[in-house]
Amino acid sequence: MPGQAALPLVGGEGGGGQGALGAAATMLRSLLLHSLRLCAQTASCLVLFPRFLGTAFMLCLLDFLCIRKRFLGRRRRGQPEPEVEFNSDGEEVPPDDPPIFVSDDNRLCTLASLKAVWHGQKLDFFKQAHEGGPAPNSEVVLPDGFQNQHILDYARGDRPLVLNFGSCT
Repeated sequence: MPGQAALPLVGGEGGGGQGALGAAATMLRSLLLHSLRLCAQTASCLVLFPRFLGTAFMLCLLDFLCIRKRFLGRRRRGQPEPEVEFNSDGEEVPPDDPPIFVSDDNRLCTLASLKAVWHGQKLDFFKQAHEGGPAPNSEVVLPDGFQNQHILDYARGDRPLVLNFGSCT
């Protein structure tokens, strides 16, 4: 109506309403991207979890079998504990098998080893290069002029591309 004063716009003059909608759209887009990343990470964990459980079971089984073989093996065969042997000089000769000391330091199935297995399987799952797949085309910096190029720019036809990352001496 002609006699009423214009109401001030939130967020500034003119396109302020558009700015508030733009901020909401940006926030919604960011929320969607984070949700998609979370879904991707959850899916990858669900894919990796059976592999991890299999590996953890094998580590625990190997631990159990090694300990069982060392401790119970001699008793089942009816062999007495090995006696200390001495050589001609009267010095003690070490036994063929060193004594086993079972502690958390020399076991295979520990929390640290399981963390390392999980980390290794994640790295293996998310690596760029897979056997039989296409080679990754990483950027390289040339020593002269610090120009960025891609590795596969140097590939020619069907010739194999060989990269040498060290000296041959």
